Amino acid sequence: VATPPPSPVATPAPAPVVAAAVTTKVVEMKVPTVGESVTEVTIANWNKKDGDMVQLDEVLCELESDKATFELPAEAAGTLRIVAEAGSTLPIGATICRIEVGSGISQPVAVSQPVVTETVAQPATTANYASGHPSPAAAKILAEKGMDASAVVGTGVGGRVTKEDAEKAQPSAKPATSAPQPVATPTPAATPTPASSPKAGQRRVKMTSLRKTIARRLVAVKNETAMLTTFNEVDMKPIMDLRAKYKDKFKDKHGVGLGFMSFFTKACAVALLDFPVVNAYIDGDEIVYNDSADIAIAVSTERGLVVPVVRNTEQLSFSQIEKEIIRLAGLARENKLTIDQMTGGTFTITNGGIFGSMLSTPIINAPQSAILGMHNIVERPVVVNGEIVIRPIMYVALSYDHRIIDGKDSVSFLVRVKQILEDPTRLLLEV
Repeated sequence: VATPPPSPVATPAPAPVVAAAVTTKVVEMKVPTVGESVTEVTIANWNKKDGDMVQLDEVLCELESDKATFELPAEAAGTLRIVAEAGSTLPIGATICRIEVGSGISQPVAVSQPVVTETVAQPATTANYASGHPSPAAAKILAEKGMDASAVVGTGVGGRVTKEDAEKAQPSAKPATSAPQPVATPTPAATPTPASSPKAGQRRVKMTSLRKTIARRLVAVKNETAMLTTFNEVDMKPIMDLRAKYKDKFKDKHGVGLGFMSFFTKACAVALLDFPVVNAYIDGDEIVYNDSADIAIAVSTERGLVVPVVRNTEQLSFSQIEKEIIRLAGLARENKLTIDQMTGGTFTITNGGIFGSMLSTPIINAPQSAILGMHNIVERPVVVNGEIVIRPIMYVALSYDHRIIDGKDSVSFLVRVKQILEDPTRLLLEV
């Protein structure tokens, strides 16, 4: 008896199978507008890696402008896809990264009918957008080598061609032809340029946006102003005696130490109101006078010199000035200063004495017209009432724009600061 042939295995129709995958929503993270005059930012560092899961408002990276550093929080929860690597400089509005919301392909689910065979057709793998795409740094290296990204196997997340892949990649040799070719004489052009081979003991570090801005502005000030510096010396004994007498009581009452900066800031505030032209600046064909003394205090950080502003110093007490300087200096060293906290100053004080400077000619902080330089305190012999005595002396320097400030005003301003510092009771009596 003939055995009937086995019936063919039925393949389930596509209709009963429903893919439970959720449509992936991609959120593009762009460079935000961080200030009126800021046109580009540099990615200082990434706190997350490509492919990491991130939560809403989680800090992804730090953006560094020419004035301050900002944190970039995630605008959605999902999978991070980095577009621009650390060190990249991007204009405002450029894409920094993408967040895939609801990413991940779920397994197909059978509806009503059982699966007849285990060999169910799998959904086509969605092509990863990063596959074969080079990072900005890798693209630059490949361009220099004259190579195409498609010829390089990417080892990054999703097949992205990383900087290391580009550095390891070598141009493929030209295919040999069947006919013998004449021997070409090597040309000197094949010799690598010295720029590509740094000397031993040298290293190259890209300038930060802040450092480039500092360099550009300092050169501009030297070229665009008639800068001049006048000097004087201050006997610091009265202030030092006053601090020694009241520093403990001052700290117990106000919770902050009594430093030299509050004396200098307050003395400059009084002198600026007495000589308003020192507190003014040039705007085109006009002179802009300021009725308040908003004094910028130079603070040295790892990223460079920043100048947060203590506003309305003429109205502040010594303790208020000390607290504000400490607060702003702390923000500066943590890279958390905002642009508003570093703009709008009318005068600047810089203290090179904390590093041991005896004398210097500070450069004006544009668009301001003057800057006071403090220096170290050294015991020197001076003549007091016809006798030679040893006193703690500090040299002070005032750099100013001679286009707006005449020599009489600059010298008189510095003498006024000297008088107040050598007789602090003038601050109480307002004389």
